[in-house]
Amino acid sequence: MPQAQLPLFPAGSTRLNDHLAFTCRDGQVTYFNGQLPVFTHAENDLASFRLFSSQLVANGSATPGEIQRAFGVPKVAVQRALARYRAHGSKTFFTPPPPRRGRKLTPEVLTQAQALLDQGDDVPAVAGQTEVLANTIHKAIRAGRLRRPAAGLKKKTSRSLRPSS
Repeated sequence: MPQAQLPLFPAGSTRLNDHLAFTCRDGQVTYFNGQLPVFTHAENDLASFRLFSSQLVANGSATPGEIQRAFGVPKVAVQRALARYRAHGSKTFFTPPPPRRGRKLTPEVLTQAQALLDQGDDVPAVAGQTEVLANTIHKAIRAGRLRRPAAGLKKKTSRSLRPSS
């Protein structure tokens, strides 16, 4: 026969439900199941909070509403964290998101821009011909996705700095 657990929690703890509570002391958040501490993380460790709160909801120990009320976070944030946890597991909270792919510098535009740079065009000219901002071209050069031509291959301009005679 299962034995009922009395809702006894350490002094100064905040109750999540009849079985769970938490305290925040000295920059550490500690979760309790009755008198037993079950998890601890730093107060500002958002990834660990999302992981543990998602586990509580996934295991049926707490509801999203209980997490929301106890911690003052939006319910949708709890639901999003739970969806991430169910889809990818605990590692999803501790790995950086994949880099976003650019929308303007597609492989075709990169090839065209590199060809123009190789011909000796300067960045503003390449930007005008590819309809991509010059800043985007500069960032691609800094990131190594585009390269400037060697110094001796610069295009000659018809303008002269000397006044005509």
